Amino acid sequence: MKKIALFILLITTLTGCSIDNDNQDSYSFEVLPVDSYTLPEKFILGNTYEIKVKYTRPSECHFFQGIYYDKNLNIRTIGIQTAVNTNQVCTQQIPAPSEVSFNFYVTNTGSYIFKFYKGKDTDGKNLFEEVEVPVVN
Repeated sequence: MKKIALFILLITTLTGCSIDNDNQDSYSFEVLPVDSYTLPEKFILGNTYEIKVKYTRPSECHFFQGIYYDKNLNIRTIGIQTAVNTNQVCTQQIPAPSEVSFNFYVTNTGSYIFKFYKGKDTDGKNLFEEVEVPVVN
């Protein structure tokens, strides 16, 4: 009896699942440039600062997924992570600029260098705007 119940459960599970993905959305991911940012002139060791970044979505199919944040010693690279719906027909009407922020906790002395992603040049190389913010005691 247990084998029959298990067999029926297995058949129900297999027939209940569909591998037809034609109606599901498909996404790709893209890092967008930072249009502008707000940084303090200096940091104080041990304090936390809100850093604001503004960006513009290229279409209504781009959805904010988070802030691209990479750290290497005292260098921070910042960009905007988006998901792009590839199954949707998108208008090229540019949505209004958006603003997001993140908290930055100062843990090191010296200076921090922020590299804000600005897009690609004509050769396809990444462009960054660098800002150095000193840490004071």
